[in-house]
Amino acid sequence: MKIISLLPAATEIVCALGLQDQLVGRSHECDFPESVKELPICSSAKFTSGSDSLEIDRQVKEILTDALSIYTIDKELIRTLNPDVIITQAQCEVCAVSIKDVESALEGLLDKECRIVSLEPKGLADVYTDISLIADILGVRSEADHLLERSNERLDIIRHKLKFITEKPKVACIEWLAPLMVAGNWTPELVDIAGGNAILALNGHHSPFVDFQEIVQEDPDIIVVMPCGFSIQRTLQEINLLLQLPGWEELKAVKNNRIYIADGNQYFNRSGPRLTDSIEILAEIINPKQFVFGYEGTGWVKFGI
Repeated sequence: MKIISLLPAATEIVCALGLQDQLVGRSHECDFPESVKELPICSSAKFTSGSDSLEIDRQVKEILTDALSIYTIDKELIRTLNPDVIITQAQCEVCAVSIKDVESALEGLLDKECRIVSLEPKGLADVYTDISLIADILGVRSEADHLLERSNERLDIIRHKLKFITEKPKVACIEWLAPLMVAGNWTPELVDIAGGNAILALNGHHSPFVDFQEIVQEDPDIIVVMPCGFSIQRTLQEINLLLQLPGWEELKAVKNNRIYIADGNQYFNRSGPRLTDSIEILAEIINPKQFVFGYEGTGWVKFGI
């Protein structure tokens, strides 16, 4: 079976299920595991990814205002690759190639039937369901069962250690720097499992834009900066967007030196197997005395001036 994945999380799922050898194409954003970078790239972004947060937001909104997709699909390449399955998503028009983009591109393109699998996870349970769905379609359900069993075992370790902790610190997870956005969807649940209480976002709901004064009013104990699509280094290049906000210095998290930068691109923004890693990262950040999984320096860093 020949598979094209146009979603980084789906690429990771396919590989975790032991089917990397069946991948024949990927999106421009699929980069884990490292070996998938050798696959043909079937999509590209219409906005300039190296721009700052405000400029990326402006470009994306301008493109969407014209009712256009912000991604381009290489139809001729897909015709050549002749896939049996293409995996995409319907959760966010900005985050990755959408199902309507794929359906439009495939219209009359191939001489055979190609199954389009569209993922739309909103919470952790949805991610687990998607893993099982892909496994069923690709005929490796037992691999999914083993993968999810291992993930649950890792989460049970965290839950057991935190069983008697009743007070949870307030955690602000910043998903975009300008305009300011906090992480919704599955992130509040990840924070909860890791021993925190996510503020200003609801589990299973899209990430909301917020006014900084809302964060000031909540006065979080911990702030984790995890912009969508940004590495730690990329976030550090724009961290001044937070530092210059009026009232930043007065926040409890700032005063107590509880500001952290996490790799949003590799972990929190991807609805795949590494969300288990993301929970372990949050556990290290929120409860450093109880957990040391070894992500510090790669998955997250502590920010101090």
